[in-house]
Amino acid sequence: MESGLFKALVIREKADGIFSRSIERRSFDSLPDHEVLIKVEYAGLNYKDALSAHGHKGITRQFPHTPGVDAAGSVVSDRSGTFAPGEKVICTSFDLGMNTSGGFSEYIKVPASWVIRLPKGWTTYQAMVMGTAAYTAALALYKMERCGQHPSMGEVVVTGASGGVGSMALAILKKAGYQAVAATGKAGQHEWLMICGASRCISRDEVNDQSGRPILKSKWAGAIDNVGGNTLITLLKACSKEGSVASIGLVDSPQLSMTVYPFILNGVNLLGIDSAETAFGMRQIIWDKLAADWLPLQWEEMGRIVSLEEIPAHMEAMIKGESKGRIVAAIGA
Repeated sequence: MESGLFKALVIREKADGIFSRSIERRSFDSLPDHEVLIKVEYAGLNYKDALSAHGHKGITRQFPHTPGVDAAGSVVSDRSGTFAPGEKVICTSFDLGMNTSGGFSEYIKVPASWVIRLPKGWTTYQAMVMGTAAYTAALALYKMERCGQHPSMGEVVVTGASGGVGSMALAILKKAGYQAVAATGKAGQHEWLMICGASRCISRDEVNDQSGRPILKSKWAGAIDNVGGNTLITLLKACSKEGSVASIGLVDSPQLSMTVYPFILNGVNLLGIDSAETAFGMRQIIWDKLAADWLPLQWEEMGRIVSLEEIPAHMEAMIKGESKGRIVAAIGA
């Protein structure tokens, strides 16, 4: 099995600093020396993959490299004895697709501690429609609820709502009984965001306060933020008492310059969401929630299958902010 060649998307750094993206044949010897060899059936595209493919050294340090932080497929072999050949599994996050050869490949080789068995009743395609996006959104809501967030408190705003994490956050919030508000700069996607689970849509200008006031009149009970910068500041300043704001992204800015008034006057919680290095026990809890209580009813409408060869074009669209929902590459299905 570990002889011959297989197909993978490979990112190469040229001498002029330009990064190329092409489908190549690779040998099994090029895979890292980890325990579990997996035949990839589907791989989900994430913003982190697009950054890696464009040479972001904060994501990937060494090239050539195969991105793909999400993969699902069947076990070929496992030196650790944890998984049997043929078992359907998911591998997401950790270092997969960052500095470890990732999911846009017919095969991956990863540590056993990175692998989760496919939830009962799921297909590997369904797992990749959900993927890191749904996992991250669910982890955000889980932490919010541990701090007391409840649907009875009022609306929860989701910023960057048309992206993978944002759209999944809308769907999971709806399934969990919340009224989710989609904040977006893409007026043409309001209808699709309503399908995903938004109860209403607002302009991103409404979550970008420029008044300079240290605290604002309460406008929402909580938020899941994919933007950062002044958007995150606005969400915190206008969050109602004892609400939580989960910080996931920083496409606008990683900076946070504000007073502590929202925290000490309104008891607002700022929750950081690190989905990459979540401990195994917590990871299992979140996947179990997604497989049951928080499984979006409309998950099939939120994903689209493409070929491995089409992934570079979708990476370009994602970098330009032109992507929506979940793009899933069919690799060995």
